[in-house]
Amino acid sequence: MGAGLISGAVVHHPMDPTRYSMIAGAGVAVFLVATVLNEIVLASEKPALGKTLRMLATSTMLSFGLGMLSGGMQHFADLPDRCSVLIPLGIVLSFVAYVLKEDKTPWRRIFGLMGLAVLVAAALTFAGLRHLAPSVSEPGGGHSHGDAITEKGTDEGHGSTGSSTTGPNAPAHPTPQPTTPTSSTDPTEKPGHQDGHQH
Repeated sequence: MGAGLISGAVVHHPMDPTRYSMIAGAGVAVFLVATVLNEIVLASEKPALGKTLRMLATSTMLSFGLGMLSGGMQHFADLPDRCSVLIPLGIVLSFVAYVLKEDKTPWRRIFGLMGLAVLVAAALTFAGLRHLAPSVSEPGGGHSHGDAITEKGTDEGHGSTGSSTTGPNAPAHPTPQPTTPTSSTDPTEKPGHQDGHQH
C-alpha cells in the first residue's frame, strides 16, 4: 500500500506538487510503519539503535525505488518522457536500498559485478524507453487531464454553431423558419380595413 501511494505521487507530482507530496508522505509513513512492525516489534531479536535507524533510512529509499519502478511501468503510455527516467532510476535506487538493508558488506556488492550489471541494465532500459517514448505517446489518454473535456467542448461548439443541414450531424427534421404574415393583395379591399376592426 505504501509503495502504491508513492508510485502514484511520484508520477503525478508535477501536476499538483502540494497534493502529491502529501500522498507520497503518507505512502512513506505506511511503508515505515510496516517495516517497524515486521523488523522490530514482531522480530524475535530486537536490533540495535544504529541498525534500526539504518533500516528505516533504507526502507524509505526502497519505498521510493519501488514506487518509481511500479508507477513508471503503469503510466509509461500516459507520460512516456517522465516514466522513461523513473523506471531505470527506480531500478538503481531499489537495488542500492535493498543491498544496504540486507547485506553485511553492501558497498562491495554495490560497486562489484552485481552493481555494474544493474547499472548497465538501467542504462539499457533508459535508452530503450527513450527510443519507444515518441511511438507510444497517447494524446488524450487516461492521464491527459483536460484533453477530453476540451475535445467535448469543441465538438459541442461545432454542433451548435454549424448552419449546414447536410452531413452526419444534420438534424433529422430541420426547424421551420418563422414566416411573417403578408397583407392581402385583393384590390377591392381598402387600406386599414383588412379585418374590419382597424380604423
